[in-house]
Amino acid sequence: MLPEHLSLVRDLGAPAVHPDGTWAVVPVRRPDLTADRYVASLWRADLADGAMTPLTFGVSDAEPVFSPDGRWLAFVRTVEGAAQLALMPAGGGEPRVLTAHRTGITGRPAFSPDSTRIAYTARVPEEGRYGTTDVGPEAERPRHFRHLTYRTDGLGYYADRPQHVFVADVPTAGSPLLDPCADAPDVSEQAWGVPGVRVEQISSEPRDHRIPVWTPDGTGLLIIRSAPDAIAGDLVHHAAEASSTATVLDVGTLAPGAVSIDGAGRLWLLLTDQGPNRMDFIGRSPALYRGGLNGAALTGLTRLTDPASLTLTGVIEPADDGVLLLTADRGTSPVLRWRGEAGTRLLEGHEARALAAVPDGSALLVAGSPDSVADLWHVPATGTPRRLTDLSARLRQEAGVARPVELTTTGADAYPVHGWVSVPEGEGPHPVLLLIHGGPAAQYTSMFFDEVQVYTQAGYAVVFCNPRGSLGYGEDHARAIIGGFGGRDAADILAFLDASLESHPQLDAERLGVLGGSYGGYMSAWLTTRTDRFTAAIVERGFLDPVSFIGSSDIGWFFADAYLGTDPERIAAQSPMTFLDRVSTPTLVIHSENDWRCPVEQGQRWYTELRRRGVEAELLLFPGEGHELSRSGRPQHRRARFEHILAWWERHLPVAG
Repeated sequence: MLPEHLSLVRDLGAPAVHPDGTWAVVPVRRPDLTADRYVASLWRADLADGAMTPLTFGVSDAEPVFSPDGRWLAFVRTVEGAAQLALMPAGGGEPRVLTAHRTGITGRPAFSPDSTRIAYTARVPEEGRYGTTDVGPEAERPRHFRHLTYRTDGLGYYADRPQHVFVADVPTAGSPLLDPCADAPDVSEQAWGVPGVRVEQISSEPRDHRIPVWTPDGTGLLIIRSAPDAIAGDLVHHAAEASSTATVLDVGTLAPGAVSIDGAGRLWLLLTDQGPNRMDFIGRSPALYRGGLNGAALTGLTRLTDPASLTLTGVIEPADDGVLLLTADRGTSPVLRWRGEAGTRLLEGHEARALAAVPDGSALLVAGSPDSVADLWHVPATGTPRRLTDLSARLRQEAGVARPVELTTTGADAYPVHGWVSVPEGEGPHPVLLLIHGGPAAQYTSMFFDEVQVYTQAGYAVVFCNPRGSLGYGEDHARAIIGGFGGRDAADILAFLDASLESHPQLDAERLGVLGGSYGGYMSAWLTTRTDRFTAAIVERGFLDPVSFIGSSDIGWFFADAYLGTDPERIAAQSPMTFLDRVSTPTLVIHSENDWRCPVEQGQRWYTELRRRGVEAELLLFPGEGHELSRSGRPQHRRARFEHILAWWERHLPVAG
């Protein structure tokens, strides 16, 4: 894969299955390098044969959902730069935009059980901010905050534009939007909806609200509401009427992550035990709970899964007298079908990212494969899964596919370390890139990954693993680095590198590079303070100084303390900045100017101090980008990033030797 092959990538959003169970709608998204934007539209997929038919032609259509009666398809459409709620007949027709939020709506809409209303979320700016007047951002009054939770990467400030829940009425037969004989719609000033559509704001407390779920009788909504100066929120109940009062549902000290209600009225929850103050988040997996709802009170709440051994990743879909769940397991993401008191894993060896239940008990999944970015899979209640689409066929044909080889080794303390080696064609010896993931609570997989594909195609062997601190290997594995950043995790990574070199003689042990982003940027920098065995390094959006991280990062007020501790000497012992004077490795620092997760000052200081000490260093800054540049940044920026990375390696680790 070459950088220009980004234009051939096709990714899928969460699908929606029609209530008749014969077809589904799925968003297909692609980077457009010419227009330097992402284009997304909705496609119809027939479940019998996987035939794909275009359904909408919007520039950015996403988050489809069918009404329970099967008549309507609601989705999110971007209009004049703002996402709005759109509605169209399920059988086809011109979509109608129902909302007019100045800053757009967020998340996936949800139909009421009787199909007459749609709940969704949208941010409500303070008057005079974010385009609500003609005053430019530079002339707005100062922001005044009283809490630690007031901004986040990819969005910016949010405390002055809290996210609220709204309900829009679905137009009826007498509506001027549907009846040609009806009177013209009322064109008087509408607060949130377009003329002829009634929209009501349900929540009003100045906090973020997300994931509204209708109660079975359609009179209320269950909502997860944020809490000030906390990383976990509350589960609340709102009556489905304007400015209703929230009732907090008692889940004890557990932190709610997702909620769903099935057709039998059973409540399914993902709840995480984060300790009495809900701040012990490291490596904690949510557990699946089942219960009931009596008015605005929970009843019979029962835990069904063991979070110490099963890692759930935050999606619940009621299905066939149970639920479907996404999981993380040893570099894969199988789906768990839970019925009664036990679960069955579906689609082993793949990376499932979204799912939907089919009325006949089967499941429709969006999943990545070793040879595909994402495809639709149909998994019957019994029988063999079928891949319905092959959206990466052209990418494979024109770019080729590298297939990583799985490897498990043991570290210095006999602890198992699991990962992969991707080897380019030819006899070698091949220069080697040690690739380190972010998080650290994340996992690498052997699925199609543009980073591995681009570097392998360029002639580099790529070594990547899931050291302690990663997800997918149990809670103890993920929590093993608390208070010891750069210890066991670094030892695991180096042990895996050595084992890869030993088991693959075509790799050149004398020509090594190291690179990674976020926590991977931390570890890349950290390793260059420990050893000079790497010919060159790339430190991207790194967590490099835990002291300045507090106050500059959106998560700085809790992340560094939780992972590194609060003792100044112990913090210094885990900080790359403490040992920067040991670095002699030529380093390319890559950062985004609008990164609020690992602020740009982290990268600028690393670059500046290396240069001041005479170490070869370069700084590559991307304007307008945040922490997610490599995954969802502007297509031209993603391409330029790859080109700069390959140029750096060509200079320091030329493939021809």
